[in-house]
Amino acid sequence: MKTIRNLLFLITILPCSVGLAKERPNVLWITAEDMSPVLGCYGDKDAITPNLDAFAKESVRYTKAFASAPVCSPSRSCLITGCYPPSLSTQQMRSGFPMPERMKGFPALLRKEGYYTTNNVKTDYNSGNYQDIIKSSWNESSATAHWRKRADKKASIFSVFNLMTSHQSRSMVWPRQKFLQEVQSKLKTSEIHDPAKITLPPYYPDTPVIRRTVARFHDCVTAMDKEVGAILKQLEEDGLAENTIVFFYSDHGSGMPRHKRALLESGMRVALMIRFPKKWQHLAPSKPGTTSDRLVAFVDFGPTVLSLTGTPIPEEMQGQPFLGEKNAKPRQYVYGHRDRVDEVRDLARSVRDERYLYIRNYMPHLGYNQPTVWPDRGEIRHEFYRLSSPDKMNAAQWHFAGPTRPVEELFDCQKDPHNLNDLAGSKEHQEALERLRKEHKKHIRRTVDLGFLPESEAWAMFEGSSGWEMGQGGKVPVGPSQKAAAQVGVANEGAFLKNLSSKDASIRYWGAIGLAARKDKPSAKALQKLKAALKDSSAAVRIEAANALAAHGDLKTGLPVLLKDLAHENLIIVTHAARTIELLGKKAASAAPQMKKALERAVKIRPPELSPVIVLPGDKDLAMFVAFSCQAFLDRLKKN
Repeated sequence: MKTIRNLLFLITILPCSVGLAKERPNVLWITAEDMSPVLGCYGDKDAITPNLDAFAKESVRYTKAFASAPVCSPSRSCLITGCYPPSLSTQQMRSGFPMPERMKGFPALLRKEGYYTTNNVKTDYNSGNYQDIIKSSWNESSATAHWRKRADKKASIFSVFNLMTSHQSRSMVWPRQKFLQEVQSKLKTSEIHDPAKITLPPYYPDTPVIRRTVARFHDCVTAMDKEVGAILKQLEEDGLAENTIVFFYSDHGSGMPRHKRALLESGMRVALMIRFPKKWQHLAPSKPGTTSDRLVAFVDFGPTVLSLTGTPIPEEMQGQPFLGEKNAKPRQYVYGHRDRVDEVRDLARSVRDERYLYIRNYMPHLGYNQPTVWPDRGEIRHEFYRLSSPDKMNAAQWHFAGPTRPVEELFDCQKDPHNLNDLAGSKEHQEALERLRKEHKKHIRRTVDLGFLPESEAWAMFEGSSGWEMGQGGKVPVGPSQKAAAQVGVANEGAFLKNLSSKDASIRYWGAIGLAARKDKPSAKALQKLKAALKDSSAAVRIEAANALAAHGDLKTGLPVLLKDLAHENLIIVTHAARTIELLGKKAASAAPQMKKALERAVKIRPPELSPVIVLPGDKDLAMFVAFSCQAFLDRLKKN
């Protein structure tokens, strides 16, 4: 069966003489970075977005479109493949796991059909072989890539423009002077948002810093809107508008706190509008200016473009087209994932139906608002830290800023679009909770979710192959690790001790995490088990055992193990150790010399003056994350 599927996939990438003769639409993607649906056409009162509001009147506007992850790199791996990142092992931010060689990106299939494909400019496909994907997918991928460069002006086009203007770097991280020079200077006085008049969501404290930053974000969106207008004008000038289906969407929620990096609606729901010219109106789900409440997800975008263009869809794609000849039955659920982002470790999953959002937090002992170096360059983050107390915040604000999360969360997005009222404990909503919980378990089993494997262990398991091939080929039994992870925050000590005795390193890893997450003091037997785990053959288990001991007052025993792995040759292990020491804070002050040495090693691999937005292969991104943790640790020691 596998051989037949591979042959079918190869057939889809061969030139098709019939397809070349068939008239097909052009497709243009305009993607905004880091932007929730804060447009006038989506009802946002602070929006100044005339170009996109006009575009909405000519388009079908989707009200329930969702990213696959609340960060860019994993989401882009999903967009380019039509597969779920946890199935590909591309769920961790900038992890470098390879995709199978045959997965060249869906634009490569369009190229084989005669399309001229361009990408301007971001790639960030979160794969070790991302350069092969770029080469195969695009006729040109650069800051100047444009459909206008095609030699044959009659050739069909698939063009992508990624607009960085609303990105987190601009909205909250850049120094204010740089923002004024490079973003706000492009706006008229009437287009600049007044912080005093801006609308704050209920999960934001009302302070001058927060008002100023939210206003700045809206300025970025207005500047981005102008760029959209310029691209659409070029399409008109070139006489292509009447033959081009145009998508406008954002790559996940905004870069503001509680949006980016969170599986809440504010991090996952995106704007999506699709304009069909009269010539291709028969492919549209409804008339221009209407809305669609159909659930759609990033995993569906690639298959949908292939369907619209009459290009065969590979069987391996996990998404389903929502437009075109192959239009599938509307989906009941969309799925989200949150894993390691930069240096910040996490694992959570979500399921969203037409009304409810279910979130399963597998590391509930870690809060939503973990310290993280890149966003922490923005002053708004420090405003949250300054006010981080249940005495200074309302319940909605503390939900984000607090030190822990519930194991399960359930929100009625129809009545509660801001996700303020967790219904997981409500007797009236147990049917919805159980149904979505069941669907979540079914999804992670069906898709072979590899996120439950420790990253360092996954590298060893997938050596010489890929996560997709190993997982989909049934060579990685992930069920036991999923079950072990599900016990964190729920099970008793005995369950975690049993997991620590497993022959499977992934299960031992979750056993150690489970003991670290427990509030109760460990028994003598548990402490003995944890101390024995400090000699484990798996670095992931050693580090989490040391962390569990530290969490329960015995840092002295575990710290030498952390310091040894801090000097490990494998930077994934170093990243894990460095982050663990960073979160221990001043309790681990004696680790300062070794953290300084690890920092020096990291900056030699990746110079600190390079922007974190720049993607580099191999150890260079991991070195940046090591540097993040080490520098943050050392800086906090100086302040104390």
